[in-house]
Amino acid sequence: MKEDNSNNVTPPSLMRRGPGQGNRMAPVVKPKNFRGTMKRLWNYFGKERNLLLITFVFIIIDAVITLLVPYIIGKSIDAMSSNNHRVNFSILTYIIIALFGAYFIDAILNFLQGWLMAGISQRIVKGLRRTLFSKLQKLPIGFFDTHPHGEVMSRLTNDIENVSSTISQSTTQLMSGVITILGSLIMMLVLSPILTLASIITAPLVYLLTKVIAKKTKVLFKEQQVQLGRLNGYIEETISGIDVVKAFNHEDKAIEEFQELNSSLCTVGLKAQIWSGFLMPLMNVINNVGFAVVAGIGGSLAVKNLITVGVIASFLSYSRQFTRPLNDLANIFNTLQSAVAGAERVFDILDEEEEPLDIENAISLENIKGHVVFEDVSFGYRADVPILKNISFESKEGTDTALVGPTGAGKTTIVNLLTRFYDVTEGRILIDGRDIREYTRESLRKAFGVVLQDTYLFSGTIKENIKYGKPDASNEEVEAAAIMANADAFIKRLPNGYDTMLWESGGNLSQGQRQLLAIARAILSKPSILILDEATSSVDTRTERRIQEAMLNMMKGRTSFIIAHRLSTIRDANTIMVIDNGNIIESGNHDELIKKEGVYSNMYLNQFKNISE
Repeated sequence: MKEDNSNNVTPPSLMRRGPGQGNRMAPVVKPKNFRGTMKRLWNYFGKERNLLLITFVFIIIDAVITLLVPYIIGKSIDAMSSNNHRVNFSILTYIIIALFGAYFIDAILNFLQGWLMAGISQRIVKGLRRTLFSKLQKLPIGFFDTHPHGEVMSRLTNDIENVSSTISQSTTQLMSGVITILGSLIMMLVLSPILTLASIITAPLVYLLTKVIAKKTKVLFKEQQVQLGRLNGYIEETISGIDVVKAFNHEDKAIEEFQELNSSLCTVGLKAQIWSGFLMPLMNVINNVGFAVVAGIGGSLAVKNLITVGVIASFLSYSRQFTRPLNDLANIFNTLQSAVAGAERVFDILDEEEEPLDIENAISLENIKGHVVFEDVSFGYRADVPILKNISFESKEGTDTALVGPTGAGKTTIVNLLTRFYDVTEGRILIDGRDIREYTRESLRKAFGVVLQDTYLFSGTIKENIKYGKPDASNEEVEAAAIMANADAFIKRLPNGYDTMLWESGGNLSQGQRQLLAIARAILSKPSILILDEATSSVDTRTERRIQEAMLNMMKGRTSFIIAHRLSTIRDANTIMVIDNGNIIESGNHDELIKKEGVYSNMYLNQFKNISE
């Protein structure tokens, strides 16, 4: 439905808006602590923990083999530099065989680790994506009116994919790195405590460098995700409304606004990449300095026959194995900032308050008569700005109630409350003598059929769109609904009839044809109460007559609420209510209101005068 704009408050539409109708203001990103987010992510591992344990065992075996290789290499060097200056080929042969075996097993274990982690990460992300999408279905309409659709889509795609790539690539590196660091340190201590002391001098420098850069990149990567969400929202909005953009010659302005958003993303992305790029070169400088120190001291000890050349070679390898995982861990932690930023944005949505649950012992709305009563209903989308003020009226079963009035008067709010997209602030709404809060939401909403001014059709066939409210309907039921909606004739003229594929939002149909399909969809669901929002306001006179005929067929025997600006379309309504500033200022049928010569009479005569002119 159209949005009311009373007192500068923008209430949500009755139905979820189509793509691109949200504002582009970025959401407030709530900071969450790193450990808390990682703990929540760990909860999603669930059944994958057993496979993760197997992967961990493979990593341990692989790390042990990796730790043995430098020691074996050192022994091979000693075998070639014995005291009698002769090579011990017997020992060297065994060493070469052992090296080949170690490298072969290492390759197999690396493959298994990658294969297992790829499956683990994809299944985890599948579950996270399913949880997020399910959450979106449970959020109130108000959430979608205050969050740009493109930005929400970015969280469902970009942010989750970011988490996926980090889990698959970084988990094994993290576990392997920790084991390698500890193992290398032990082996270094065994070979030479003096060289070990010289080697670990660089560790504090690595820690400080990582801490400083990680602190900066965390902020930048989070801002990068926010800017990416803004850009996605603008792209999705502009493409969805491309006809409006072109109609108002807004192409240059759209390009300019896009460039501003793109430049903001580029700027923050460049800063994030530059800061993260500082890490590895500086780490290499520190490591090379440490490597040179170890080599120098080791050479001095070898000259004094305190250690062998093979020990120096092994130690240098262990020194590199010790510092390289430090580099990797620093890089992994840097990458985690981006993943955590994405995870935080996902968890922001998961933490949103859902629609309130049905009350305990809520009953199903069945055998509906359609008797609707509003009793002193007040409501505001914000507590300090009331939209409806003590509204009271009664719509008896099978009657038509028309709501008219200026934009922002509160017409849409009335039907939003009736369908329980929002709950009343004060008063109550009754259907068949019971407060609607006593019914289950599912059964309540099944009672309604809705036809909006801006009809939304989904990608798929015409048949699938008509069956949207009743997926198990037979082909005969679909055709009967289309005939009743005056849609059957144009459908059969299409190349594939009811199996014709529709573009996004039904772009390959005219506005009138889309409206007729929406009416057919509502008819097929067999609602007891109808809500019609400006269903004929954007079509030509001939199509309007066809739509009105279809609407009259659908309204027979049903309680109907009609929001209309074309007053000629609601002349036959049983009750016409004039809404203004959240109050019912006039009520009666057409003839009664004309005789009053009040607001409705002036509105009607002005429209008739404009048509005559």
